Amino acid sequence: MVDTLRGSSAIVGVGLAGCGEAHGKMPLDILAEATHNALDDAGLKLSDIDGIFTGSSYHFMPTLSTAEYLGIKPRFSDGSMVGGSSFVAHTLNAASAIKNGLCDVALICYGSNQRTAGGKLATMSEQQIYETPYKPRYPISSYALAAARHMHQYGTTREQLADIAVAARQWANLNPAAFAHGDLSREDVLNSRMISDPISQLDCCLVTDGGGAVIMVSSERAKDFPNKPVYLLGTGAAHWHRQITQMPDLTVTAAKESGERAFKMAGLTQSDVDVVEVYDAFTINTLLFLEDLGFCAKGEGGQFVSNGNIAPGGSLPVNTNGGGLSCVHPGMYGIFILIEAIQQLRGGCGARQVENAEVALVHGNGGVLSSQVTTLLGTQEVL
Repeated sequence: MVDTLRGSSAIVGVGLAGCGEAHGKMPLDILAEATHNALDDAGLKLSDIDGIFTGSSYHFMPTLSTAEYLGIKPRFSDGSMVGGSSFVAHTLNAASAIKNGLCDVALICYGSNQRTAGGKLATMSEQQIYETPYKPRYPISSYALAAARHMHQYGTTREQLADIAVAARQWANLNPAAFAHGDLSREDVLNSRMISDPISQLDCCLVTDGGGAVIMVSSERAKDFPNKPVYLLGTGAAHWHRQITQMPDLTVTAAKESGERAFKMAGLTQSDVDVVEVYDAFTINTLLFLEDLGFCAKGEGGQFVSNGNIAPGGSLPVNTNGGGLSCVHPGMYGIFILIEAIQQLRGGCGARQVENAEVALVHGNGGVLSSQVTTLLGTQEVL
């Protein structure tokens, strides 16, 4: 039973590297630096790693390339690729591998030099042959369709979407490591250049470099490490489509299923969650995921995110590092929401720290609202 994985493994090390601009570094350079930072955090050596879990926008066989670059020979490898949510999904795969004795020390890692390599947000990993004739700006136009439909169906406004970007910036201003700082108002977002109606430039995530790494071990070993362990309580995954034109309902994502599965495994409810980290590639993402994960009713997301409710001091702390909108977004963002949640549960986030945080929800998104993965993490107190 998957429920036997609840609390069976814990994260004991995290590391970041190259977030923002990492001039002169390749993706594996950044990944390796993040890995060494995570190992230092955990008090481990490279030779201790015997399980690798990774995904890449650059390498066709990412686990092979990563292991070769790091100079290790893992007993277990997993390169499952479901877009930016992959690294959140890897938490469940790593926990399962550890539980079943396939590896003892699991490394979940990612690195990208998207910004300094000249990458742009408007990219396409593979041609969507039934959509290409309409010349969408991929992936932005896909998310714009979802935003437009939600506006039409529920009366959601651009002002409400803008509040999501404003809240993210307010969190980023409390995070010295965030790429974007400074004042940001509703009017700034509304007046920014329209990219794909109704998505404007400031409704879109950043394009940065960056890497992250997470070290997982069994819960039995977790207390032997320098830092406070963070336990995996529940994870759920779901996907209903690849192309946006095949999404069953543009206002409902598979997060509805992934969230239900994660909460069931964890034995928790939304009221137990102290901090929420969701994949905010675009402002509409945050709104849809908060609805589908059960923090507000379908169609009420616009009102829920307005007037500072998800900003510092609001009723629900969301994307406390500044999110993909204002902190970091190097192509695939899932590893970064995972790390922020872990840091919040450790209690070391400084000015942006959520007081007495014991349960964090992490939600990853891949493709065009396609792959949805939800993970619940907790401290020793909620095991």
